[in-house]
Amino acid sequence: MRRLRKAKIVATLGPASATQETIQALFEAGADVFRFNFSHGTHADHQERYRIVRAVERSVGRPIAILADLQGPKLRVSTFAEGKVTLIAGQEFTLDRDPTPGTNVRVCLPHPELFEVIAGGQSLLLDDGKIRLEVLDSDKKRIRTRVVNGGELSNRKGVNVPDAVLPIPALTEKDKADLAFALELGVDWVALSFVQRPEDVLEAKEIIGNRAGVLSKLEKPAALDQLDAIVQASDAIMVARGDLGVELPPERVPGVQKRILRVCRQHGKPIVIATQMLESMITMPVPTRAEASDVASAIYDGSDAVMLSAESASGAYPIEAVEMMNRIITEVEKDPLYRNMLDAQHETPLPNRGDAICSALRDVTSIVGAKATVTYTSSGHTSLRAARERPSAPIISITPKLGTARRLALVWGVHSTISDQVHNESAMVAAACQTAFDEGFAEAGDQIAITAGMPFGQPGSTNLLRLAEIWPTK
Repeated sequence: MRRLRKAKIVATLGPASATQETIQALFEAGADVFRFNFSHGTHADHQERYRIVRAVERSVGRPIAILADLQGPKLRVSTFAEGKVTLIAGQEFTLDRDPTPGTNVRVCLPHPELFEVIAGGQSLLLDDGKIRLEVLDSDKKRIRTRVVNGGELSNRKGVNVPDAVLPIPALTEKDKADLAFALELGVDWVALSFVQRPEDVLEAKEIIGNRAGVLSKLEKPAALDQLDAIVQASDAIMVARGDLGVELPPERVPGVQKRILRVCRQHGKPIVIATQMLESMITMPVPTRAEASDVASAIYDGSDAVMLSAESASGAYPIEAVEMMNRIITEVEKDPLYRNMLDAQHETPLPNRGDAICSALRDVTSIVGAKATVTYTSSGHTSLRAARERPSAPIISITPKLGTARRLALVWGVHSTISDQVHNESAMVAAACQTAFDEGFAEAGDQIAITAGMPFGQPGSTNLLRLAEIWPTK
C-alpha cells in the first residue's frame, strides 16, 4: 500500500482507538506513525497497542513507526482544603513549600528546585495559562505573587514558568521507567517532553543509543535560545504548540513555528507540527475552516508530518479525523503553489559528498521527469538527506533493516521498503527497478534515479547516482 502524498500523519492512540479494527482503519485512512502517550494509560495498555500495531503492520505489509511520548517534568500545585479556590485579579497569592492544604491566599508548590530560579518580575502561569501570576519576590521557602488574570484554581493544576530555564532533568524517574519499558517493547521513536537545552537530548541519547530515534518536543521558550544546538543534537523535532502556546503569547506562536521549521530544514531533521490541529473533531465530524487552514499551512511550509492528539485518542471521530487530515495534505500537494514554495525554501546543500549526490538527485529527477528516486540505505541517513532536498518524485527507501524502515515512516516523501543487502551495482539497479515497479511508482519505460553508497552496506558512504529505465516484465 502506497500513499499518494509525501507529508506524513501521526495519530495518537487511546481509549477511542484501542481495538485492532480501529487501528487498522486508522492506518488505511492515512496514519503513518502511531503515538503512544505515556502521560496516560498503563504499561499493559501500551503493550497491547504495540501488539496490535505490529499485527496491522504484518497484515498490510508496510513498515509502521511507533512513537513513545514521555510525560516529562510536569509541574503542578498541590491540593486545596476545599478542593478549589477562586483567585481575584490584584490580590496577593503565595506558593510555598508547606504541605498543608491550600487556601485562597496560598498553596504548596512541591518543586523545591523552582524556588532557586524564580525572581521578581517573572510570570507564573497556572492551569494551561488561564491564571497568570506576577512574581513580587521569592526566597528558598516561598514565592510571593500578585494575580494578574484570576479564575478558579483546583487541585494539582499545572504550572508553567515561561521566563526561566528550570534546573530539572528532562527525564524524571517515571520517564526513565517508561523509557526502559518502551525500548524493551521496540518502539522506533522516543519523544522527550519539555526539552530546554541540548544537554537534555544528549542525556537521553546516552540511554537510548541506536535503539530508537530521539524526537525533541519544543514547548518551552527557553529552548528557542539554543534552537540550533537542540536541532543538531536531535534526530527529529516536534513543535508542541500546547504548552508552547501557553508560555508564549499566542501571536508569537506562528512565527516561532516557521522559525523552527526553517532550522529543521537547514539541518535535514524531520519536523512534526502538533497540538490542536483538528481540535473541533474531538466532538464534531468536520473541522473548522481555520483548522483546515492550519494543517494546510504546515504542509505548505514543508513540514514532514502533522499530528493528531485527542482527536484520534479520545475523540468521537478518530477515523474521520485521519481521513480529513489525509484529504487536506493531498489537496495541498496537488497545488502548483506548494511546489513553488518548497523550491523557494530550498536549503543550500552542505559541502560533503552525500549532500552533493542528493542535491544532484533532486535536479536529475526534475530534469528527466523520473517517476521515483530510489535510495539504498542502512542507517537511514541517505534517505534523510534525500528528503531534505524535497525532490519532486517520491523517495523509495530500500534498506535491509526493519528498524530503519520503520523509523523512516515519519520522514517526508519516503516510502520505506525492506530488501536483502545488494552486493554490486547491477544487482542494485535490478532491485531498484523491480521495487519501483512492484510498489506501483513506475511502469515499463519510465525512468528512476538511484543513489547509494559504495561499498554497499557501509553507513555514511553515499557516493553514487545512477539513472535507470524500467524494463518490461516477462
